[in-house]
Amino acid sequence: MTLPPHSPGRRPGDARTALFEALTAVGDETVALLAGCRGDTPIPGAEWTVAEAAAHLAMANELMAALAAGEERPYGDGTPGSLAAANEASLAARPERDPDLLGAQIARWAREFTAAAGSRAGTEPVRTPLGPMDLDTLGAYLLTHMLGHLYDIAVALGRPHPIDRHRVELALPFLRTAMPRVTDARTAAGHNACYRLRIRGLRGFAVTFTDGAAVVTQEPPRRPDCTILTEPVAFLLIALGRYTATAALTRGKVLAWGRRPWLAPAFPRLFAAP
Repeated sequence: MTLPPHSPGRRPGDARTALFEALTAVGDETVALLAGCRGDTPIPGAEWTVAEAAAHLAMANELMAALAAGEERPYGDGTPGSLAAANEASLAARPERDPDLLGAQIARWAREFTAAAGSRAGTEPVRTPLGPMDLDTLGAYLLTHMLGHLYDIAVALGRPHPIDRHRVELALPFLRTAMPRVTDARTAAGHNACYRLRIRGLRGFAVTFTDGAAVVTQEPPRRPDCTILTEPVAFLLIALGRYTATAALTRGKVLAWGRRPWLAPAFPRLFAAP
């Protein structure tokens, strides 16, 4: 039986092992997801085709494996606009569009990441497209990035997606790190509120806005204005902009209460996913 990363029965290094196992497994599942598909299938709600999304994933996995190996690879400045421009430039420089070949590349670079990261301490700092973070958080970033784009590909192809509760838990360190960095200065301007985010079956956390600036802590620093309880897969899809909070609320995947529960539907709009 596999224990969750934060189970009391796990030893200190087991969370890292679980992350590496998930990265390898998701990479391998990509091969099956892309096998025999039409690369020109459009992704609903996006400008990319399946093959273009797969090419982007292959490039991103290669980039993160290089970062894990200690290389310096500048890629935008962390803002959504610069990352979008870097994505377009990298796609233009990567002409391969065969889904089977790209699936093999995605799996290969996921394994290369774990091999490179495994030889270094998880606390080592690295510079990433979203700013500095430690090496294990970069691993959670890679997992989150793969899950988001593979969800899009799976939807386009009508095949099962790779997101589950265990993988959402492994992605949480990155999501917590990224939230203050991707706060939308326009929509969050002047906002003051304390949110407790609870994820069913997982450890939650708090996000407190003070005059538009977000701070993430394990426990809320004061009485929360709004507590939001979310089903794990819905939480990740909302965080990645693949699902709206309003749709999740109407389907019972999100519940909200507190002194200002009406804040819940607008909470995701306080962030601009790159």
